[in-house]
Amino acid sequence: MNKQIYIFDTTLRDGEQGENISFTVADKIKIAKLLDAFGVDFIEGGWPGSNPKAVEFFEEMKSIGLKHAKMAAFGSTRRAGIKAADDKNLKAILDSRVPVACIFGKSWSFHVTEALKVSLAENLEMIRDSVAFLKANGLTVFFDAEHFFDGFKRDEEYALKTLQAAAEAGADQLILCDTNGGTLPSEVQKIVAQVKKTLKTPLGIHAHNDSDCAVANSIVAVEQGCTQVQGTMNGYGERCGNANLCSIIPALQLKLGLQCVPGDKLKGLKALSHHIAEIANLAPNDHQPYVGHSAFAHKGGIHVSAVMKHPDTYEHITPGLVGNKQRVVISELAGASNLLYKAKEYGIDLDKDTKEVQEILQKIKKLEHSGYQFEEGEASFELMMKRALGKCQRFFSLDGFRVIDEKRGDDKITVEATIKLLVEGQSVHTAAEGNGPVSALDHALRKALEKKYPAIKEIRLTDYKVRVLNSKTGTDALVRVIIESTDGTDTWGTVGVSTNIIEASWDALVDSLEYKLLK
Repeated sequence: MNKQIYIFDTTLRDGEQGENISFTVADKIKIAKLLDAFGVDFIEGGWPGSNPKAVEFFEEMKSIGLKHAKMAAFGSTRRAGIKAADDKNLKAILDSRVPVACIFGKSWSFHVTEALKVSLAENLEMIRDSVAFLKANGLTVFFDAEHFFDGFKRDEEYALKTLQAAAEAGADQLILCDTNGGTLPSEVQKIVAQVKKTLKTPLGIHAHNDSDCAVANSIVAVEQGCTQVQGTMNGYGERCGNANLCSIIPALQLKLGLQCVPGDKLKGLKALSHHIAEIANLAPNDHQPYVGHSAFAHKGGIHVSAVMKHPDTYEHITPGLVGNKQRVVISELAGASNLLYKAKEYGIDLDKDTKEVQEILQKIKKLEHSGYQFEEGEASFELMMKRALGKCQRFFSLDGFRVIDEKRGDDKITVEATIKLLVEGQSVHTAAEGNGPVSALDHALRKALEKKYPAIKEIRLTDYKVRVLNSKTGTDALVRVIIESTDGTDTWGTVGVSTNIIEASWDALVDSLEYKLLK
């Protein structure tokens, strides 16, 4: 590694400004600990004094020792017409007892005169006083030059003066902000290079993603000399989000040879991304570069054939470097290569020239044509393949089931399922109630099997999705049901398809339980 790039994570502040994101104090503490363990350099906790939650968070963090990262507090330059020492926001930063302050100030003359309604000279004094005040109190100070790129393009001289004011007051780093997210990489390249020639103070970049260029802009800025990158995990943030550190960090470290996080911490990137998504109560983006579930998934047969010979043919990095893994997806596009890859994964020895391979391929294509989808139902695919090869024990068979939904007047609907199974030669007849027909079937099925197969008690359904496949036929439409299950250690998906939602759900439920028993 040649050079250190300092990672400034603002997930807890800028990230929380994203729509549908709201962290509790406990959530923020969890995320801060995760970021610290991963090895980011600075964690911006928020704006002290802005609300009770922020006050509580910084108070709690005083007793939590970070092992690597430094906690930073956010704020603005002092208000016009008062001394920095009398500004309540700046005093709140001091009261938070953090070692680092990140304050923003206006660098676009248009914002100074139209938004702040102060003179250009007064704005420069506000920047100087605020930075000097925090420095005099022993803090490391980063100056976020808000709207810098827009300001530079419209009034280059004044934008540079705001940076000079912060530098003269002792700012440790000047952060160039693309606050509206509309700057293109070619503009960032030119502007950062020009600023670098003008000022000696170290530079950083803070990009928003409104033009889908935040990652590219951050990388270009580093190539032009910026040594700090500000961003959020998973790109969370207001409007279209912030620069996504899950893409920036591996790009800088693996492709440019720059040090961003220590040692082998990069291998924890996917786990970190998904853990933070869980805390935010947002579904992980499967198609997110580097860390997404589909980032190294191969579906086309030609691709899979090449990847089996050499992963570099269709993978830009080794997935394990960021904690991800190569996947081969089974679909109607699958060729023999896909099937052989999956067979090997399931411990099945297959020869691509055998009739079994061709029969399974034809069955896959027929099933997918009728609505099946195995991308999210790989457990059903494994069972289908093993059944076709005679390598799968059937633990039970269905004699029949009946589901009764009953509603009288304004009373709540009651649902009961009755099931008759053949389990190892013995007839088992049970009934159970549930919140709905699928819930009642699930309870009755478990009740029938748990005595013989106690491992079923470990299974918990974590997701249930229904997709209408041909909506033009209305209530006669074909539906696909995908069920995700876990036993606390492994997670698997199963699928069922029918014009009857209960039958589709039954097929997916049966596969879920049989997959666990087979394992």
